[in-house]
Amino acid sequence: MAEFIFKKMVEDEGLSSRFVIASAATSTEEIWNGTGNPVYPPAKAELRKHGISCEGKRAVQIKKSDYDKYDFILGMEKFNLRGMMRILGSDPEKKVGLLMDYTDSPRDIADPWYTGEFGSTYRDIVEGCEGFLEYLKERKLVWN
Repeated sequence: MAEFIFKKMVEDEGLSSRFVIASAATSTEEIWNGTGNPVYPPAKAELRKHGISCEGKRAVQIKKSDYDKYDFILGMEKFNLRGMMRILGSDPEKKVGLLMDYTDSPRDIADPWYTGEFGSTYRDIVEGCEGFLEYLKERKLVWN
């Protein structure tokens, strides 16, 4: 959900050309015989309620080489963070963190797979994405 929420925010700000935004899993649970599952239907429905499409997205797993490809690698909760570090190995450039660390209320985003609360997760992700975008703007890491 975060990939598409942030893509929409960046697009609305006219900044799409300045970003490469992607999401990846820390496990292969949603990848079978090399093909990732599509976005989980309740997550897709929540995004659609807010006018956001995630058509064509299929699960992929994060790779060690992603560390060199991206400036920031953000997880949703501490288990994601642990899984990312297991794959990436180290974080010498301090690129890896949690999305909600960019808010006034750092915390894990509740996994809707367990809670069924996709609306709450959507709101948390919006808060995190807004905070992250503001962080980038304040530090002049992105501009029009």
